[in-house]
Amino acid sequence: MSFSDPQAVARYAEGPARQVPGFHALQRMTALLLAESVPAEGTVLVLGAGGGLELKVFADAQPGWRFIGVDPSAEMLDLARSTLGPLVSRVEFVEGVIDAAPIGPFDGATCLLTLHFLPAHERLHTLRGLARRLKPGAPLVVAHHSVPQDEEGKMRWLRRYAAFAFASGAGSHDASRAVEAIATRLPTLSPEQDAELLREAGFDDIELFYAGFTFKGWVASRRP
Repeated sequence: MSFSDPQAVARYAEGPARQVPGFHALQRMTALLLAESVPAEGTVLVLGAGGGLELKVFADAQPGWRFIGVDPSAEMLDLARSTLGPLVSRVEFVEGVIDAAPIGPFDGATCLLTLHFLPAHERLHTLRGLARRLKPGAPLVVAHHSVPQDEEGKMRWLRRYAAFAFASGAGSHDASRAVEAIATRLPTLSPEQDAELLREAGFDDIELFYAGFTFKGWVASRRP
């Protein structure tokens, strides 16, 4: 998807639920994991906030939280404003990547369905940027494509991902195109590599909490 294509942006909300197993539950789990540590009046940094889907879930779940929503796409941020409706007053939007985000420090942070677009060195830079903006011990929740790096293992899981998307209403052609795109264009890492990047970036207590075919999710704490 092109995040600057107006038609693609308008259809964005349809995609994740079809493509990401347990998408709505993933958002609710993320809110619950944050709530273990984020105070009732806390502030959460949401990186990759375009579309506003997780922002709305978090804001509905925790009426005292405020948010900084960061995304490089102005069109997607506009969609987030529309998605949030009256909740938008609790969100400050920033167009850009992690380096454009306020320094905080924040009580928690998320980065959902975003890091798989970044090669390893940029991913590490982003995770370090998140760590620098968090209070010591504050939680980070991430989730994205994470698959074995051997060709046979990667393709086996990508075919399962495509089968789920097709069974959820995506066309077979669209599902096949998604497999090819992920295999050839996305700089995916293995779950072991993803966890190691979190450690290298400054996070401890790294726990896998979500696995849905090619998608994995971790919660971690910013190292004191």
